[in-house]
Amino acid sequence: MSLSQKDILNISSKKPEDEAALALIETRRDAMIEQTIEWAKINTGSWNADGLQTFAPILQEALSQLGAEVVSHPTKPIEKINDQGEKTYFQSGPVFTVTARPEAPVKIIFTGHYDTVFPPGTFEEITDIGDGKLNGPGLADMKGGIVVMLEAIKAFEAGPHKSKLGYSIVLSPDEETGNFASAPFIAEAAKDAHIGLTFEPSMESGAMSGARKGSAIYDFIFKGRASHAGRAPEAGRSALLAAAEFALGIEKLDAAMDTVTFNVGAIDGGNAVNIVPDNAVLRLGIRAPNQTLADLAVRSLETLMKKVLQRDGITAEMVGSFYRPPKPRNAAQSELFEAAAATAHVIGQSLTFQDTGGVCEGNNVFNAGTPNIDTLGVRGGSIHSPDEFVVLDSFTERAGLTALLLNRLADGRIDAAHIKSLMKEDQD
Repeated sequence: MSLSQKDILNISSKKPEDEAALALIETRRDAMIEQTIEWAKINTGSWNADGLQTFAPILQEALSQLGAEVVSHPTKPIEKINDQGEKTYFQSGPVFTVTARPEAPVKIIFTGHYDTVFPPGTFEEITDIGDGKLNGPGLADMKGGIVVMLEAIKAFEAGPHKSKLGYSIVLSPDEETGNFASAPFIAEAAKDAHIGLTFEPSMESGAMSGARKGSAIYDFIFKGRASHAGRAPEAGRSALLAAAEFALGIEKLDAAMDTVTFNVGAIDGGNAVNIVPDNAVLRLGIRAPNQTLADLAVRSLETLMKKVLQRDGITAEMVGSFYRPPKPRNAAQSELFEAAAATAHVIGQSLTFQDTGGVCEGNNVFNAGTPNIDTLGVRGGSIHSPDEFVVLDSFTERAGLTALLLNRLADGRIDAAHIKSLMKEDQD
């Protein structure tokens, strides 16, 4: 199903409240950039507990300016497998939720994250690289996106339709590592929402993500038997060799399953070369376009592991899951994308939606039954690298687009209830 020409023309029309929102956002350009720079100077790597806790009250203060209910939720410790195959636990920062007008006829969930992929001391400088771009950690992914979200909400709230639209915001401290602590908060807020808006960065060109694959993280813990490699090598059972055999089998799976990708990220274990290694941990990532292939991938791994376990004296444990289910295109997603493109046309933007193997909180929102757009953040590039950059003009562009989307969702030019009903039909 797609929008009629009448619907597109209606969405593409510009009303006085649209003009007012865009004008207000334009006055906030420099303030948005300045706030993003200040936030990016605070390292909030996903495993930097001190940095996350330092930034948390700063973020809470910014959220409080919305005049809605803000709650800081302590998170449960995140389970990790260390190099010896033992379970350890990491205490991340708090999850923030914001709630406004839950009784309103249209309900939106906004999601985002304040962690980055950069450990302390690895990438901390903010640099003007010319051509209207800044280089720095988290400028695009996604402290800039959070700033865009907040300014868009403020611009919408200054207009005439706020009583018609309620919203929830969920900001996570652990998105880059899988939302293992924050996922329940996203699911709870998303299940009753009509539409989801997430502020991951778009591409430098402005292209946005369409369908997304599902993502899994697995740790395979192999145990063998240690022995002196010179005096009694035959008494040992190498966990590293078992892990290596498993890795080669995974390479064959990757070649056999065209649309599923398997990536062995690391094999940890062993010690001195005169000891037969008795433990190894293989770290694996998987991406699958739909749940059927995700299930097939897991079954294939289980079969492969049984084959490797035919080695004498070797045991293994499989720890992990498809922590982000696939987010395929469906009728609801397609109609929402069309509506967003028609809205962007009002401010001279041409939106395209490209399918990707990347994942984000949009997968979680979709899994909760809510159609969503998940790359409404700033334009940028080279994310997850020391070359990460943000395009400065995109702060007002993306905040303006989001404010206009909210205007249309509130006044009915975009029929949120209808789009949500399409999602339910697809799931049924």
